[in-house]
Amino acid sequence: MFVHNFKYSLKTLFRNKTLIFWTFAFPIILGTFFNMAFSNIENSEKLDIINIAIVNNENFDKNEILKEAFKELSDENNEDRLFNTKYVNIDEAKALLSDGDITGYLNIVEEQPKVTITTNGINETVFKFVTEEIMQQTGIVNDIATEQIKNEMISGNINIDYKKIYKDAFEIAQNQEAKIENISSNNLSYTMIEFYTLIAMACLYGGMLGMTAINQNLANMSSNGKRISVSPTNKAKVILSSVLASYITALIGLAILFIYTIVALKVDYGNNSPLIILLSCIGSLAGLTMGMAIATCLKASENTKTGIVISITMLGCFLSGMMGITMKYIVDKNIPIINKVNPANMITDGFYSLYYYETLERYFFNIISLLIFSIIMIFLSYISLRRQRYESL
Repeated sequence: MFVHNFKYSLKTLFRNKTLIFWTFAFPIILGTFFNMAFSNIENSEKLDIINIAIVNNENFDKNEILKEAFKELSDENNEDRLFNTKYVNIDEAKALLSDGDITGYLNIVEEQPKVTITTNGINETVFKFVTEEIMQQTGIVNDIATEQIKNEMISGNINIDYKKIYKDAFEIAQNQEAKIENISSNNLSYTMIEFYTLIAMACLYGGMLGMTAINQNLANMSSNGKRISVSPTNKAKVILSSVLASYITALIGLAILFIYTIVALKVDYGNNSPLIILLSCIGSLAGLTMGMAIATCLKASENTKTGIVISITMLGCFLSGMMGITMKYIVDKNIPIINKVNPANMITDGFYSLYYYETLERYFFNIISLLIFSIIMIFLSYISLRRQRYESL
């Protein structure tokens, strides 16, 4: 009975033109439009080498951390160098900035760095941010060195090698702080945000498949459901086989979307294929169970339920950045709880963590969140199905 109903459910799903359009065709069409609209965004957003100047005075010469940091970030032998740095006096720096030959210049005034710029833009922001990060590292070095000197004094050591202590502290700080590199050519990808939300949308559109699987077995929604209700068959097996057929159908649609975007649109999802597949499968499960919960908990027509699934999916994708990449950050900053419970955001955020972060903590946090969401949806469906009662059929 399980296998028979499984095959029957698969045939029914693939013959439903509306479902096939929304779960198979629509994501592909939308992905094609994304590619047409954002095909040149990578080149326009690539971060070029920034021309800067540093006032090479006595104060700068004493700051070893600033010297070493900007030396590394300006190394001509490094293909990913961030700056093209000129070491000049204050008058030359002002002249270069006035002529537009540099983005800005750095001057150490009373041991504090002062970045001078004339306009605000990406290059100016990067220059200021890097300087601030380096000074934060300087503070860490001073804290580590001060603590070490204090320990040496407490132990009674009067022959303290201050130079060695600061050198060791600098090495510790370098190991603790991530080095700043220009990796924009292969990591700065705003287009990927759109495709991440596209995958999330495809996963959640599986909710229509889950909803259909449940509706086929509800006596108040279909003739097949009436027959199942009055028959002596194991209803749990029937529902499980229908849901499994829906899940496999959703995964097939997702696989087609991945193949199309990778082969035809040349989308690069990164090198973590197994983790990408895992996230997509669990995201699809979350969409499927959401559709099941809507089908069982709401007493409405099939068209109404379909509209609700589509509305929830599109709203979730909108909040996670599909219609504007800044929306995700606006929500995260002002109402973070929304994206914490938004399955579309869990999926896209899981992709972000694989693409931009070296550790997997954030990735697995989203995986666990999606599993918890799925379990809650399954529990709601189970409770609602147990309460289903019909006075007449």
